[in-house]
Amino acid sequence: MSYQAEYNRSIQEPEGFWGDKAKNIKWFEQPKKVLSKDEKGNYRWFEGGKLNTSYLALDYHIEQGRGNQAAIYYDSPVTGVKQTITYNELRDRTAKFAGALASLGVGKGDRVVVYMPMVPEAVISMLACARLGAIHSVVFGGFASNELAVRIDDAKPKVIVSASGGMEGKRAIPYKPLLDKAIELAHHKPDHCVILKRPSIAEATFIAGRDHDFNEILEKSHALDPVFVDAWDPLYILYTSGTTGKPKALYATMADMRWRFATPWISFIKLDQAIYSGLLLMWAGLWVTVILYTHRL
Repeated sequence: MSYQAEYNRSIQEPEGFWGDKAKNIKWFEQPKKVLSKDEKGNYRWFEGGKLNTSYLALDYHIEQGRGNQAAIYYDSPVTGVKQTITYNELRDRTAKFAGALASLGVGKGDRVVVYMPMVPEAVISMLACARLGAIHSVVFGGFASNELAVRIDDAKPKVIVSASGGMEGKRAIPYKPLLDKAIELAHHKPDHCVILKRPSIAEATFIAGRDHDFNEILEKSHALDPVFVDAWDPLYILYTSGTTGKPKALYATMADMRWRFATPWISFIKLDQAIYSGLLLMWAGLWVTVILYTHRL
């Protein structure tokens, strides 16, 4: 079916169109309704359906025999680091980091701010939040302290995941001082921070009782199975730039992301093929990378 035909049906028969697409998703519990309204008259998609984004992005593909297939090709021209991560490896690290976050008190519905450079650990953090049913909010790594503080006050995260530093071109940016200043400025204080040490870029001074080493807490944690949540539960918060005023929060739900898995809308991407994504984390680019790479069910 052509793109135009698909589009036309989605406009003319939205419930039938998305109901058919939903059949391509592996649900923990099937939706009772495709489209409904709540008591305030707001529309809701896939009422009664339960699923987990982390499961769909990782576990499902392992079950289909793709565990040893590459899920992420990481190639940093700035640091010279190249890394291939399979579905098995990404699922295992995600499940263990979900356990790490749970050990810090993060659970379904809690918020986690991800203030990271473009590294695989950022993807792991996002998928780990989804695995728990927690809500992540990506803030562009290296953002100024006052801008980060505004987002901390709005999201009210239990945990912030960050790194000791990142690279901007050939310039090293220490993240930890920016993070510490942001927490000082913010009215809301996170219970914990998890810091990825990158000593070749920047050192980090830890605050006892609050700060934890990313790799250390990951290694000592137990892997967790995915928590199946309602289709309309929030997946992440994305903030506008704030250049015209206070940043506005956009909530994406589990249902908002399902069409990416269910609709083979980029027909030239096949299984076992890779795509390139140069999108920034602040625009949820790595969700796009993971989802596009795995969208064929």
